[in-house]
Amino acid sequence: MKKLLFIFFLFLLSVSAVHGEDGAYIGVNIGTAMSSVPAPTQITTLLRSQNIRHVRLYDADPAMLAALANTGIRVIVSVPNEQLLAIGNSNATAANWVARNVAAHFPSVNITAIAVGSEVLSAQPNAAPLLMPAMRYLQNALVAAALDRYIKISTPHSSSIILDSFPPSQAFFNRSLDSVLGPMLKFLQSTGSPLMLNVYPYYDYMRSNGVIPLDYALFRPLPPNKEAVDANTLLHYTNVFDAVVDAAYFAMAYLNVTNVPVMVTETGWPHKGDPSSEPDATSDNADTYNSNLIRHVMNSTGTPKHPGVAVPTYIYELYDEDTRPGSTSEKYWGLFDMNGIPAYTLHLTGSGVLLANDTTNQTYCVARDGADPKMLQAALDWACGPGKVDCSALMQGQPCYDPDTVEAHATYAFNAYYHGMGMGSGTCYFSGVAVITTTDPSHGSCVYAGKNGSALLNGTSLAPSSNSTDGSSGAYRAIGDVSSLARVVSIALLLCIFLL
Repeated sequence: MKKLLFIFFLFLLSVSAVHGEDGAYIGVNIGTAMSSVPAPTQITTLLRSQNIRHVRLYDADPAMLAALANTGIRVIVSVPNEQLLAIGNSNATAANWVARNVAAHFPSVNITAIAVGSEVLSAQPNAAPLLMPAMRYLQNALVAAALDRYIKISTPHSSSIILDSFPPSQAFFNRSLDSVLGPMLKFLQSTGSPLMLNVYPYYDYMRSNGVIPLDYALFRPLPPNKEAVDANTLLHYTNVFDAVVDAAYFAMAYLNVTNVPVMVTETGWPHKGDPSSEPDATSDNADTYNSNLIRHVMNSTGTPKHPGVAVPTYIYELYDEDTRPGSTSEKYWGLFDMNGIPAYTLHLTGSGVLLANDTTNQTYCVARDGADPKMLQAALDWACGPGKVDCSALMQGQPCYDPDTVEAHATYAFNAYYHGMGMGSGTCYFSGVAVITTTDPSHGSCVYAGKNGSALLNGTSLAPSSNSTDGSSGAYRAIGDVSSLARVVSIALLLCIFLL
């Protein structure tokens, strides 16, 4: 009986940490080629404040993984290219890598995938023969650790491996890669893993010598006569991103693989470049591309070949990387500088709850859907007490009393605190029950801070941004970070086991 209860406990613990999120989402890549890399705790604070729930790491740094523990953020860890030789030649080395970089952190770190290398087939073709052995050995290690149902294995490809990509229906993979891509696609198919693809309309535009219009690269609306039409399928394409993703789908179908989804592991637009050689690397274009990309992905628009089928996408990247070699623009793909200051303003108003580095007072802090009412009440009490929010508008007879729910009242208090603290990093968290949104929650005569509302903080002694909701520093926040009733229940069950 004890053994069965213990197995049940482990099951609940795993499910609470890794419950899937199907459908559309936006993630970010986190590079570290910086002269001053933020501390892992600073990075996770920024991720939380921006409601970023999916990240891709280019390695499996233990300090970064420790900082991501119990945040619920879904993480892709990576095997760097320089480690492929060892892993691709040894099942034991792959098992040790998984034990050290995955199993040791799971499930407190919600690792969802392992990216094996980066653009190996195009960047390091000599290492191509090692790619499939490395993926298989890592899969064997996941199976042995009973983690294969939670963690997928794939490898990010450059879109350059797709030849004759327009019209998409004529696209095919570079035939010289067939000996690797054929088995790889069968592996992805058998394990339920995605084809990871890096899609860069910026480079497609730059290399086209004027053939690709800038508006077509930036997701800007096009008149019907300017849309690109695939003569074979009569599908209309309004942007480069969709055309490249569909080219990947058609290229897979050419190899008789039709049920492997595409995940875009890198895309974005640089916000600064050499004015003479990179005139379109501007903050306005970066804002336009990423804002339109986020709306496109989050609305589950899909692609012309697969309308309504979400394409999970990771923006390149979270921070500018000032030590990256190459052209000027290589250093300026970040949404933020290394101090966590937005590199430019995204315009996402009306897009709902998602990445929101919009600093124009058009973001709001609201109660997270489905948050535990007791957690919300505790956070509300803190905001209206130690948080020094003026909550008089929530009193009966006042403009924000209705609806008289803890969620509505918490939203008002959270937002007032968030704006009173200058929308600073970490000021919309409240132990995980608050999120940033671009949708104004004002209603009737209840106007929220951020549009025409005031900051609504009492006094001048502002509360700390950690949003601790009681006098003690640890216990309450720990439960909030886990944010899973299943995990709390499972811990209780474990305690019962040991008390029997």
